Amino acid sequence: MLTMALNGWQKAATAQAGRYTSRSEAEGNMNDILCGNHLDVLRRYPDDCFDMFLTSPPYDNLRDYEGYDFQFEPLAHELYRTLKPGGVGVWVVGDQTNDFCESLTSFKQAIYFVKNAGFKLNDTMVYKKAGYPFPAGRNHTKYANAFEYMFVFAKGKPLTFHQIKDKPNTTATQVMNIRGRQPSGEMKSAHGNGKIIKKLGARTNIWTYFTGFMLSSKDKNSFQHPAIFPEKLAEDHILSWSNTGDVILDPMCGSGTTCKMAAKHQRQYIGIDISEKYCELARKRLDRFTAQTTIFDLEMN
Repeated sequence: MLTMALNGWQKAATAQAGRYTSRSEAEGNMNDILCGNHLDVLRRYPDDCFDMFLTSPPYDNLRDYEGYDFQFEPLAHELYRTLKPGGVGVWVVGDQTNDFCESLTSFKQAIYFVKNAGFKLNDTMVYKKAGYPFPAGRNHTKYANAFEYMFVFAKGKPLTFHQIKDKPNTTATQVMNIRGRQPSGEMKSAHGNGKIIKKLGARTNIWTYFTGFMLSSKDKNSFQHPAIFPEKLAEDHILSWSNTGDVILDPMCGSGTTCKMAAKHQRQYIGIDISEKYCELARKRLDRFTAQTTIFDLEMN
């Protein structure tokens, strides 16, 4: 059934009007916000076209996105088809709680990405919301939810990983002397013992960001969208999994946060959204950012 469905999507892709005939043709038409159904838009692109994707889909109808919804399964296959081998995709998602039970939408989607679409699950990361303002009520049966998952998928082994090292080491300037237990139970000295511990070390896979009005972004107009994620979150993932000049895709770009951070760090981008209202919002954010960057460059020169 899944094979037949996938063949159907591929046939639809071949028949899609206006499809790029080569990767070079597609790469000559980047840095744009495209309004339309992301399945129709992605079918214009050849295989192995994007270096990375980063997005946060609508889930469990927790927000009203202009009345639009999306088809997850065909999108997962299109993302795999258009991602380059060795490329990485970041899927930021959470779960609705209904009648005290979590929906498990996040895990269902992660399993589908791997079992059906062909991705590898490179990491299960957590986006923790600092200063979460809503504690659990008296009648709740659980603690307040203050995080979302950031599933990091890869098309094969990731080709790019720039590890962010900004975590203060509590033992900085001391000499490393670590022992680890082996499968046999034996304790063995760790590789690197004897070196001086640096002030900053690599992060864990739990990232913390302040969220809310004028915290997730300094762009006031970005909050016209009902569910933006922090600019710093997008920035950190783009810096981790891509290189200068790479092409970053956001198939549900909303207010354009992914695209803005891609532009900030000299990456190319394609943003897609079905809502013309949000496409226009994203274009205005990017136009303003580009204008500010141009003024800054002129002042520096």
